[in-house]
Amino acid sequence: MPSADLRPLALRFARLGRVEAILRTMAIARKEVRQLRRDRLTFGMIVGLPVLQLLLFGYAINQDVRHLRAGVADLSGTQRARILVQDAQATQVVEIVKHARSAAELEALLREGAISVGLLVPPDFERRVESGARAPAQLLVDGSDPIVLAASRGIIELPVRPRSPAARASSPTFEVRAYYNPERRSQVQIVPGLMGVILTMTMVLFTAVAIVRERERGNLELLINTPVRTPELMVGKILPYMAIGMVQVTLILLVGRWLFDVPIRGSLVDVYVAGLVFVTTSLTLGLFISTLAATQVQAFQITFFTFLPQILLSGFMFPFDGMPRAAQWIAEVFPLTHFVRITRGILLRAATLSEVRAEVWPLLAFLAVAMAASIARFRKRLD
Repeated sequence: MPSADLRPLALRFARLGRVEAILRTMAIARKEVRQLRRDRLTFGMIVGLPVLQLLLFGYAINQDVRHLRAGVADLSGTQRARILVQDAQATQVVEIVKHARSAAELEALLREGAISVGLLVPPDFERRVESGARAPAQLLVDGSDPIVLAASRGIIELPVRPRSPAARASSPTFEVRAYYNPERRSQVQIVPGLMGVILTMTMVLFTAVAIVRERERGNLELLINTPVRTPELMVGKILPYMAIGMVQVTLILLVGRWLFDVPIRGSLVDVYVAGLVFVTTSLTLGLFISTLAATQVQAFQITFFTFLPQILLSGFMFPFDGMPRAAQWIAEVFPLTHFVRITRGILLRAATLSEVRAEVWPLLAFLAVAMAASIARFRKRLD
């Protein structure tokens, strides 16, 4: 048969092959759609993750900081001093939440993390105003957070007019004293918070896939015939990772100190105790995720879904005081929010563990709830 006669037949077979390839491709696509329809968790991620990011970035994240927690120590007691404090609060940059009787008490509130800004009005406030030789009041700022330091500039230039027309008004009104980070280096603020971020990412992920991996590999079949109880299995799973978490804490402290010159002003014992509590809490969260996920891929997805709001709302990247109240309430549930405050308090402000105990109790409560939920949901069986 001449080659010219074979050409139409070859073209016909080529078209048929392309059609079959398209049909096979569409069959795989239909199978994948059915699989996604059955996998409700993945479908929820497809819808939930974009909505979550839009809500976080559009509503909760706010660089225009307002309502910084502030304390006042008015040692003057004059009417003009009270007007200055009222004017400072009227700017909405600060919100007076504490009153101190001395400068030392105001500094203690800063060290404990109860306030971010302190307004100190000295006893000779009136004389300073009339003389105009120096700033009549002082602004004590937690310099471990550069955003707080930048936001507080909105009240530095508040006017205080002298009674005598011949006297010149002092400028600025407040003398700024940046505590804990006088050089205003960003590494000092970032590294302590980064410790919690790294531990959250690694510890939760390690244990999130632990039970799922055992299930996928068939190792749970062996556990069915053993006397191991669910609490014993859960605790046994997290014990090795607790040691790994402590190694990571040590590594972060060493690198932060040697490479970035991050100060360690508090007790290392307090750091390790708080770190152990946080590591255990994060591991317990990972265990709970492992009881929700059917595959390791789902465990990765849920871990990322929980990690994103924690890092954005914890105060590590964005100022906590600048968030809406609803976002702050949600952030208070997350372990990372409290651990960031603990590490910055101990490492930078030389706070003791007893002074930051208000941040330790939420970690312990979260640990207890997450462990109880993990034990309740776990079933030592293949189905």
